[in-house]
Amino acid sequence: MRLRTRARKVIDLEIAGLRNLRTKLDASFDQAVLGLMETCRRGGKVIVVGVGKSGHIGDKIAATLTSTGCPAVVLNALNATHGDLGVIGKADMVLALSYSGETDELLRILPNLKREAFGIIAITGNPQSTLSSNADIHLHIPVSREACPLNLAPTTSTTVMLALGDAIAMALLEERGFNKNEFARYHPGGNLGRHLLLGIRDVMRPLDRVAVCRDTSTVLDALAEITRMRCGAAIVTNARGLLAGIYTQGDFTRGYQKSSNVGSLRLRDVMTAKPVSVRVDKLAVDVLNILSRHKINDLPVVDSKNKPVGLIDIQDLTKVKVL
Repeated sequence: MRLRTRARKVIDLEIAGLRNLRTKLDASFDQAVLGLMETCRRGGKVIVVGVGKSGHIGDKIAATLTSTGCPAVVLNALNATHGDLGVIGKADMVLALSYSGETDELLRILPNLKREAFGIIAITGNPQSTLSSNADIHLHIPVSREACPLNLAPTTSTTVMLALGDAIAMALLEERGFNKNEFARYHPGGNLGRHLLLGIRDVMRPLDRVAVCRDTSTVLDALAEITRMRCGAAIVTNARGLLAGIYTQGDFTRGYQKSSNVGSLRLRDVMTAKPVSVRVDKLAVDVLNILSRHKINDLPVVDSKNKPVGLIDIQDLTKVKVL
């Protein structure tokens, strides 16, 4: 219990730091995001530089920026004066991280950063520091104390710095209109890449493996097709071959409970007309949202003219590990 109490105190202090950051955000944040927008527009990149724990936070911020469409590289302040300054281009923006704003290794290369880069955004906990005073834009991380019981180890300050970096990256992402298709291009590996890169065509049952009936067919006709194709629903089309409705095994069960003569009824009288459908050119990840929102298990896939081209059965999504 004693250890959990200590843990909660640490978490409470870091939460307080985040709340303080949220309250103190000002116009400098807008300027920073717009400055990075301009950097991207000019074909530049973000040069992230920090030392120690701030450097580790910088690694993560750079990775997040790069993965969301804003190229970023990490510049090691110790190696900068031994040739690594050559990575900086005239269109690049420097994002310099230092809680004290007085980190020796960073200040030694500050004149070079000012001379070589398009501009400098500084994130510090001291608005009067040397780094803050020499930056084009300063973002203040107000931290009353570290979560460390000695008030020494960077804890609250690094958490707040990381959150601010995420806020910058996400605000920039939205401002640039970065979408899921672009995100997928940068994340081709693992579960994330699989979910984002799979298209509807990759997960649907093509039309030759789907029960398809005319709206003039009977329920018995639909059941025969559903059984033959081993699927849970039949796509119903009109005389022009366009999607008119869907009839599921669940529909039959509910209809039979009302009348044992349901088998002789025409599909147009018992089907779900104008059912929820999805365009074939969409991504598979969109299907999960549709199925969940409408609480359905079968989803017709149509082309741009509303002509059926396939069917998605929720059970099929587990096979391709989308669920």
